[in-house]
Amino acid sequence: MEVTREIPSARRVLAETRRSGRRIAFVPTMGALHVAHVSLMKAAKHASGYLVVSIFVNPTQFAPGGDFERYARDEAGDLEICQKAGVDLVFIPPPEAMYRPDATTTVHVARLTDTLCGPCRPGHFDGVTLVVAKLFNIVQPDVTYFGEKDFQQLAVIRRMVRDLDMPIEIVGCPTIREPDGLAVSSRNAYLTDAQRRQATSLYRSLCAARTRIQAGARNPVELAAHMRRIIDEAGPANVDYISVVDPDSMQPVQRIDKPVLIALAVHVGPARLIDNLLVDPHRTAD
Repeated sequence: MEVTREIPSARRVLAETRRSGRRIAFVPTMGALHVAHVSLMKAAKHASGYLVVSIFVNPTQFAPGGDFERYARDEAGDLEICQKAGVDLVFIPPPEAMYRPDATTTVHVARLTDTLCGPCRPGHFDGVTLVVAKLFNIVQPDVTYFGEKDFQQLAVIRRMVRDLDMPIEIVGCPTIREPDGLAVSSRNAYLTDAQRRQATSLYRSLCAARTRIQAGARNPVELAAHMRRIIDEAGPANVDYISVVDPDSMQPVQRIDKPVLIALAVHVGPARLIDNLLVDPHRTAD
């Protein structure tokens, strides 16, 4: 496994790999790697002979006063995980390599960023699309893997790739969950044991909503209210949103008559947690 912190050296290694005819798969991360990241790496490694992982805590996607400074960092542990997962190249650029002090370029995907996490985190998605576009330009992968837990982010990146004619296949992988249903996240480490138990209410509310839809519920407002009650009963929490949206446009639906994305963002203690489920109203419960 090779490790580089410099853009020119990463490009040299990848140019040689490309000349050899190997297909390049890419998993961009912010480090603090866990089983969900490993699942992406395994899927990428299985589909492609050469795997690149980036580790970069991107400052432009954090709001002022956010958790950028306390975001978990464990480079030694991350490298060990990458080694075990069969990663071929780990790219760990410093911020000054990724962002010149006089840079003025931004990348903005309209409409898809107007709902859900967009209003709650102004500028977040612009930071995501900018850094992902830069990483795509550096790595030039054939295929890139993202988790569906960040479903809106996945949709935004897919739209950016389509609109900018980037020759990259974007693959979404299912959300990895703990045995009790909580979506695996680096921010789960912020939770106390009690808050960790409370946080399972997010997935329970999503499952309850899915059951109601498959039983015939069609009103998204009533559905969101039911989910809110489940979360509130679990303990004090600050809900950013509970929404039922079209999974392609990210726009709220007035009636659930086709597949929808049920998405939520909830602050439990110091952690802002997101989760979602895709639900087809015409599919009966298993």
